[in-house]
Amino acid sequence: MTDLPAFSEIADNLSFLDDWEDRYRYLIELGQMLPPLSEDRRTADTKVTGCVSQVWLVATGIDGTPPRVHFAGDSDAMIVKGLVAVLLALYSGRPAAEIAGTDAIAVLDELGLREHLTAQRSNGLQAMVKRMRAEAAALA
Repeated sequence: MTDLPAFSEIADNLSFLDDWEDRYRYLIELGQMLPPLSEDRRTADTKVTGCVSQVWLVATGIDGTPPRVHFAGDSDAMIVKGLVAVLLALYSGRPAAEIAGTDAIAVLDELGLREHLTAQRSNGLQAMVKRMRAEAAALA
C-alpha cells in the first residue's frame, strides 16, 4: 500500500481514461492504496449512513493556522473504496473552510465520474461528501 496520488493527478489520470472499464479499474487501484481502518475505528459512529456498501470515515483535526482536517476511510466494496480514496485525496489535509467551500459532487461531475455510477453508488457518494463536510465543520 502506498500513499494516494494528489487529487490533481487522479483527475488527470481519469481524464485520460475514456473507457469505463478502465476507469473502474483505476478506482479499484486507488482503493487498494488505502490502508484498511482498524476494527476499533469501524464503529457505528464512523459508519456512513446512506451507503448501500459499508463505508467508514474518520476525521481528525490537525492543529495549525488554519487548522486542517485529516480523513481516513474504508469500504467493503472495491469500487466504493476507490471513491473513498478519491474523496480523501480531494479533502484530506485541507482547512475546514476549504472543505466546506469545495463542492466535491460538482468536481466529480466535471470529471464525468458519476455518469456511470448506479443510482445507489451515486447516492452513497453524496452521503460520503455530506459526512466529510459535516465532520470538517464540526472540527473547525
